Formats: sequence, C-alpha cells, structure tokens
Amino acid sequence: MLLVHYPKCSTCQKAKKWLKEKGVTFEERDIKEKNPTKEELKNWHQKSGMPLKKFFNTSGMIYREMQLKDKLPDMTEEEQYELLATDGMLVKRPILVTDNTVVTGFREKEWEKLI
Repeated sequence: MLLVHYPKCSTCQKAKKWLKEKGVTFEERDIKEKNPTKEELKNWHQKSGMPLKKFFNTSGMIYREMQLKDKLPDMTEEEQYELLATDGMLVKRPILVTDNTVVTGFREKEWEKLI
C-alpha cells in the first residue's frame, strides 16, 4: 500500500497512526515533496471509480484562490489531471493506493474494508 500524505495535515497524521495501529505495512510519500504525476493521477482515478472532483482538495487555499469551484465544470479531464499534477496542495489527501483500488480522504469505515 502507498500512503500519499502531507505531514502537517492532521487528517493525514490520523490516517498514518490508524494504519500503524492496525499493523498495516505501507510506503509513505510526502505529496508536497513528490506531487503525483499526471499519469499516476489518471491511473488512481480509474482504479478508484470515484468522480475526478474527489481528487481535488476543495477546502484548500489554492483551490479557493484559483476559483476552481467555478472553473472545473468547464475543464476537460485532461486539463484537470494536468492542473492536479502542478501542485500537491491541490490534491485531496491522504490518498491510500492499494493493488485494487484508491481512496482519497480518511474515513475509517471505508479504509477498514481495504485492509
């Protein structure tokens, strides 16, 4: 499993602690240091089965500053992947990547099913 997170994010810290308490082996990746690539985002989106909008950090400052709430509906998926790949702070986190699926955000019940 891969945990893509931002170390200063309290939700990410909770997710990491929860995984450790469950004895789950996982690789960590700081989203600020190594932002997901466009290809990774495409792959994760397809594996997740979720709408692409779920990959955006809608509560983040950059999202609000760029007024993406109004712009996303007019953007193609390709443009959205490219935008997400420009800055890790635009991406919803934590992201848990398993062999079979991908989830964004930390919801214990949802993660429980994955491990």
